[in-house]
Amino acid sequence: MSQENNFQFEVWGRNALFCDPLSRGGEKLTYQVPSYQALVGIASSVYWKPSFIHVIDKVRILEPIRVESKAMRPLDKNFALNKNTLAYYTYLRNVRYQVESHIKWNLQREDLAQDRNIKKHTAIFNRALSRGGRRDVFLGTRECQAYVKPQTFGAGTGAYDEIAEQYIGMMVHGFNYPNETGDNQLSVRLWAPTMKHGVIEFEKPEDVKIVQPIREVVDYKIHDTTLFQPVDELYDEMFGGEQR
Repeated sequence: MSQENNFQFEVWGRNALFCDPLSRGGEKLTYQVPSYQALVGIASSVYWKPSFIHVIDKVRILEPIRVESKAMRPLDKNFALNKNTLAYYTYLRNVRYQVESHIKWNLQREDLAQDRNIKKHTAIFNRALSRGGRRDVFLGTRECQAYVKPQTFGAGTGAYDEIAEQYIGMMVHGFNYPNETGDNQLSVRLWAPTMKHGVIEFEKPEDVKIVQPIREVVDYKIHDTTLFQPVDELYDEMFGGEQR
């Protein structure tokens, strides 16, 4: 990875909800750390084009992992009946992360081959990052507003710098989208990361060994943006929860 194809930034917010799909359909529970796919979403909110794919290399946890529960009124499909629904969602509290990433070309978009100029995209990403991103940034869900800024990875002191290893457990890594992989199978990747001195180094998507098919997608080469469902809807499809 060249120096020009290297993005380093910091993202922080009051709350985060990186939802464990096992808690879908009930009272949502966050993972301890952000998933690969959540960080791809954050990088994409800073700057994204269909000619490339964001690849997350590693994340550094700067603040202690703390959780808090909040009373929520989720959207009920029977809201017309004036049904009073109450749930408690478990969020991460006061989070701050340093992220290092790079981009690779989306080889499924040969029609955009003329846009493969790494210097141009690096310059645009860094300019957008210095202004807080091109789109609103969220930490997992819409209600968890986040903020970004340029930051050298490894700068400053982190809460887990002195802890050699901490096992995180099985969690979602991300999704294999047909528009990016060239395979007509939409699938989800699972892995079990270990945090070392506050840093989680992500496996590359193609190296993740646990892959669960979700469904087959026909005619994905039309570049239909409906392929990119919200993560909550994909979780519902994976685990059979009700869509809301």
